[in-house]
Amino acid sequence: MYNPKSHNADEFISHEEILDTLKYADENKNNIELIDKILEKAKLGKGLTHREASVLLACDIEDKNKEIFELAKKIKLDYYGNRIVLFAPLYLSNYCVNGCVYCPYHAKNKHIPRRKLSQVEIKNEVIALQDMGHKRLAIEAGEDPVNNPLEYILESIKTIYGIKHKNGSIRRVNVNIAATTVENYRKLHEAGIGTYILFQETYNKESYEKLHPTGPKHNYKYHTEAMDRAMQGGIDDVGLGVLFGLESYRYEFAGILMHAEHLEAAFGVGPHTISVPRIRKADDIDPETFDNGIDDDTFAKIVACIRIAVPYTGMIVSTRESAECRKRVLELGISQISGGSKTSVGGYFNPMPEKDDSAQFDVSDRRPLDEVIKWLMELGYLPSFCTACYRNGRTGDRFMEICKEKQIHNFCHPNAILTLKEYLEDYASQETKKVGEALIEKEVKILECPQCVKSKVAEDLQKIEAGGRDYNF
Repeated sequence: MYNPKSHNADEFISHEEILDTLKYADENKNNIELIDKILEKAKLGKGLTHREASVLLACDIEDKNKEIFELAKKIKLDYYGNRIVLFAPLYLSNYCVNGCVYCPYHAKNKHIPRRKLSQVEIKNEVIALQDMGHKRLAIEAGEDPVNNPLEYILESIKTIYGIKHKNGSIRRVNVNIAATTVENYRKLHEAGIGTYILFQETYNKESYEKLHPTGPKHNYKYHTEAMDRAMQGGIDDVGLGVLFGLESYRYEFAGILMHAEHLEAAFGVGPHTISVPRIRKADDIDPETFDNGIDDDTFAKIVACIRIAVPYTGMIVSTRESAECRKRVLELGISQISGGSKTSVGGYFNPMPEKDDSAQFDVSDRRPLDEVIKWLMELGYLPSFCTACYRNGRTGDRFMEICKEKQIHNFCHPNAILTLKEYLEDYASQETKKVGEALIEKEVKILECPQCVKSKVAEDLQKIEAGGRDYNF
C-alpha cells in the first residue's frame, strides 16, 4: 500500500506505485491535453506530484519538451536567481565493510590503498581547501564501525570548525556518512552540521539488495528510512540522491520524488537538496557493466523535470560531470556545484600518484576553483560561498517557508555578493578579480531589496576591502 505519511519504507516508496506511475506516464506521454494541464499547474511554482512529473519526463513531443526546458529555466531563476553555491568534498576515510558493487571502496577490493586521516592530516586538508577559498565542505567516509566510528566523525567536525587560517574558515560542514541511529543523528545535529546527505543509490528494492550484497548497507529498509531518523534526531536539512545508471532512470526519478513527497507529508519539510550523480569509472569499477546508463540529453531532462517538480529544493551536480554538461544543467535547475574537487583521501594537501590513488570515482571537471569561479561569472552566474541561513537558524521548515514564497533573494543575493567579495580579496587571480569586481558592481545595482539593505551591502563591501570578514544578512 502506498502511503507517503508512513514511516515504513515499503509504503512511502511503493514498488507497485512506481510501476503504476511508469505505466501511466507511458500511456499519456503524447497526451497533449494532459501535458498542457500539468505544465499550467507547474507554472504556479508549487511543484508537481511524482506521477505528473513522470508524464513530463516520458513526453517525447519536441515542442512540449522545449516548453519543459523553458519552464525549468524560469523556475530556477524565480527561486534561486543566478546564484551558484560552491562547495568541496573532503574524504576522511575509505575504510568500508560494505560490498557495494559500484564503489571501489567495497570490502573485497584488496588492492586499493586504504587511508584514514588523522586530525593533523584533516587540519592540513582543511587549510589547503581554505587556501583555495572554500567555506563549505561535505565530509565523506566509508562505513566501518572500527575505523570510522561516529566519535571519529564528531572529532573531525570539531577539528574542521576550529581551524582558522589567514582569513579562511569553514563555516558549514555537511555530512555524507552511512545510515545510523536517531541518537547518533542527534549527536551530529549537536555538533553543528549543515545538511545530512545520504544517497539511496537505487529505490528499486530488488536491485538495491543485489547491488549491496554484503555489509550493513544491504538492509534496504534501514537505509531508506534513514532520513526519517535524521529528522527525528533534530536534523531538518537533509539531502537526497540516486546514482543514475544502476537502475532504470524513470524508476529512480519517480522514487526520489516520492521520497521528497514523503518528507513533506511526514515532517512538513521536503529535502534541502537533491543530487543527481551518474556512475563513473573508478579503481575496479567499469560503468559499462551496468546497462542503465543515460546520455547527456536524458540527464538534462531529468534535471529540468526535478526542478519543475520540487522548485524549492536545491540541486547539486558534482565534478563527476564535464564542464560542458555542467554548463547545460546550470540553467535548468542546478543551484550548487563542487569545484576543485578531489575524491581521494588526503587528495588536497598531498595528492597521491595516480597509480596509488584512492579516488572514489574519476573526476571529469578537473579545473581549479579559481577557474571555475571565473567561468561561472563569465556565464552570468553569481558564485556564492554563503552559509548564513544555516548559521542564522534559517533551516528546515523556516528555510522552506522563505524559499517557497520566493523570498530567499532578500537574504541570499546580498550574502552571495559579500562572500564573492571575500573570495576576490583573499584568493582570486588578478584576471578573476577583474571579472568579479565588474560583476559585483552590476549585481549591487540590480539588487531587489529595500534601500536599507542596499546601503548595508555597500557598507559591508567597503568593510571587506578594509579587512573585515563574515558579514551577512
